[in-house]
Amino acid sequence: MERVEFKIFVYPDPILRLTAEEVRNIEDDFDKYLDQMVEFMYEADGIGLAAPQIGDSRRYFVLDVGDGPVKVINPQIIESSADLETEEEGCLSLPGIHVKVKRPIKIRTKYFNAKNDPIEKEFEGLAARAFMHEFDHINGILIIDHASTTQRALLRSKLKKFEKQF
Repeated sequence: MERVEFKIFVYPDPILRLTAEEVRNIEDDFDKYLDQMVEFMYEADGIGLAAPQIGDSRRYFVLDVGDGPVKVINPQIIESSADLETEEEGCLSLPGIHVKVKRPIKIRTKYFNAKNDPIEKEFEGLAARAFMHEFDHINGILIIDHASTTQRALLRSKLKKFEKQF
């Protein structure tokens, strides 16, 4: 497979607001493609990267919070813990912006890997947060959507700069 040239789509690009479509066929070379996506994520200093962020409105993403890369296709969150935690999150599609986001500490998920095997897996802590962040991306949700009214007011001028550059 040829080396793919990825680019990160930045707010307010409309692709970031679309609800992504299911991946219908997982081709044989999709695993190699996802390997390249993981490498690009590392180069960008990210811990997660969703398809819409690279211009593809389909339901897949990659993440690595230090335990090795996880390749996620057509994910579902089937259970979330009642225990919530608020932490600051950044985003490759919103460079320089950080928002405090409240999320469940633990989630149970279903998805397919790049070999089209169904996976059911629990994620906890940072891994759960990263999974939900990328899951938000494939549903057209950005961290700024989680911002409090006060946070939004503080971010307004930064967001306007992004909008002017678009």
